[in-house]
Amino acid sequence: MTSPVLGAGLWMMGALASFTTMAICGRELSADLSTSQIMFWRSAVALVLIVLLLQVIGWRQLKTRVFRIHAFRAIVHFGAQFCWFYAIPLIALAELFAIEFTMPIWAAILAALLLGERMTSLRIFAIALGFAGAMVIIRPGVAEVGTGATLALVAAIGYALAVITVRVLAQQDSPLCILFYMTLVQLPIGYGLALESWVWPDPQTNGPWIILVGFTGCSAHYCMASAMRLAEATVVVTMDFMRLPLIALVGYFLYNEELEISVVVGAALVCAGIYLIVRDADRREGDA
Repeated sequence: MTSPVLGAGLWMMGALASFTTMAICGRELSADLSTSQIMFWRSAVALVLIVLLLQVIGWRQLKTRVFRIHAFRAIVHFGAQFCWFYAIPLIALAELFAIEFTMPIWAAILAALLLGERMTSLRIFAIALGFAGAMVIIRPGVAEVGTGATLALVAAIGYALAVITVRVLAQQDSPLCILFYMTLVQLPIGYGLALESWVWPDPQTNGPWIILVGFTGCSAHYCMASAMRLAEATVVVTMDFMRLPLIALVGYFLYNEELEISVVVGAALVCAGIYLIVRDADRREGDA
């Protein structure tokens, strides 16, 4: 029988590939479209894909008793992703993902406060390592903390809150249900913000990237929600940080971005904390 932690890890591999591809799409689209427009088109394409899936699978799974939680999660996630997309052209991809990797720190704290997940001494130590890594990357007082780094940190905290909310929703509703209500709530918000600087995208230049950002937006959150059904929120979000080495290579080969030593050292500390959290969860599962 497959371990739930291992099963969650396999789902997170799909999320890893999806989030990395979505970052590339955001970088390519940011040259021609505003952040609001990218968010709108991501939601529009995602909603079309979800409706097509529902036509095949069935609409009954959209029944929910917790629409308010769906709406809350969608709004929080929209704000976090807006900050994330806005930061993409401002800082190197590796730095963006490295700062975003503080998300498990906030998720572990919020999961303990809001979901009652147990905070072991090992997890506390892992969180301390992650926090130290974040400080090495951001370097407050040593380097100027720019808009891009600040927005990336705000995005990480917002994602943490959205992720633990998914943990609650995943115990009651299907991943497709969570995706549907997320896109349904976010679509009009993105459209309203995009109207101020609306520009029609070039179908040949931007069309493929728009379709891809919508598809990967769906697949990333579907994989994340599926993983949440199998393991605790703290464990799932730590697995997401396997994408740091991948995005660093993408930035190096596609955009000639050099890796600063502070990013490498800080990311190593964060990854060490992640390893300890996953190890602790696996040990607890074995004892259960």
